[in-house]
Amino acid sequence: MSETIKIPDTPEREQIHSESDTEHEVQFTPIVSLPEVHVSTNEEDEVEFLNLRAKLYRFDSRSDTPEWKERGTGVLKILRHKEKSSFRVVMRRDKTLKVCANHFITPWMNLKDSITNEKAFIYTVMADFADEEAKSECLAVKFATHDNAALFKSKFEDAQEILKTDCDLYNGKVDELIQKEIERILESEESEHDDDAKEITEKLSQLDVDKKKIASDVKVLDQ
Repeated sequence: MSETIKIPDTPEREQIHSESDTEHEVQFTPIVSLPEVHVSTNEEDEVEFLNLRAKLYRFDSRSDTPEWKERGTGVLKILRHKEKSSFRVVMRRDKTLKVCANHFITPWMNLKDSITNEKAFIYTVMADFADEEAKSECLAVKFATHDNAALFKSKFEDAQEILKTDCDLYNGKVDELIQKEIERILESEESEHDDDAKEITEKLSQLDVDKKKIASDVKVLDQ
């Protein structure tokens, strides 16, 4: 009868068995700890009045052949300031999120229907800050559907009406403040002139008194 002989484990085999029987949780500690950085969008003081996808064009009148050039495709927003009730259009390109439109809406902007596309509008802005400096631009914005185009036009015109009543820059309150400030400055200048005139009068009076005193002293000496 043959006897089964068990081959003893070598130290290497024992190590392998022990490692296979025990589960290890591997943890990696980062070499450098980076703090969380908050990136401002400059939209914290505003609320969304409209949010739609669109394609934006600008009219390049300086090229050899004036033409429309695509400026970007992405999300177009109309933002309303929480306190000032001003409105601005902000649009960022897809993926890069680079700003391709950044300008205020004014009550006198003329939103024109495009004659070549029923889902597009054309308007001119005196100061667009997409390139970080104010530039006058003629822009065209195109939407994917008629409903989106109609919604944009409705919201744009609603914003213009709100500006006329709620925004101090356009409802006449700023003009009143400017007029009051001008009146205050004029009154202050008049007051200063009055003070100067009073001071001059007092000095002249004192000078006259001094002259009389000198004349009296001279008369006494002559006697």
